[in-house]
Amino acid sequence: MTWEAELFAFLDDLEQQAEAMYDAERGVELADRSRAEYHHVSLASRLMASTGCEVVLDLAGTGPVGGVLERVGTGWCLLRGPAQDWVVRTEAVLRVLGASERSVPEVAWSPVAKLGLGSALRRIAEAGDRCVLHLADGARHEAVLRRVGADFVEAHVGEGRLELVPFSALAAVQSRD
Repeated sequence: MTWEAELFAFLDDLEQQAEAMYDAERGVELADRSRAEYHHVSLASRLMASTGCEVVLDLAGTGPVGGVLERVGTGWCLLRGPAQDWVVRTEAVLRVLGASERSVPEVAWSPVAKLGLGSALRRIAEAGDRCVLHLADGARHEAVLRRVGADFVEAHVGEGRLELVPFSALAAVQSRD
């Protein structure tokens, strides 16, 4: 091997070592940035990325509920189970199993996904379907939703007794029909 070939081989080796060191430093930097930026990821954005996935939501006062995550909105999600559907208030979710590793930031959500819990409950009220109100304290009430206010739902419970249930007391609404 000539001295020129040895020199070029030596320089190539130095260049490869420099690239390897750069890649190692960049990998650490990217991992640090990734960890630092993760604080912007919300539960709702992780749920949005999990739309269409089979998940289990563990709910306050209700326990685990499984099904396909059909829709996610502001403060709620729709879980389609084998026997019934569940409109779940996300603040009542204690943990999620089976969620996607990804997230979808709220700026990328469709305008329909930005509708709140009241919109989902209005659909149930308009249909006049029987449902079960699952409260965060564990209580359950068979009901027919009548009207939905800004932060509460009006429901006929039992034998026509009218109750007002604040959204903050709800864990989920389960379909019955």
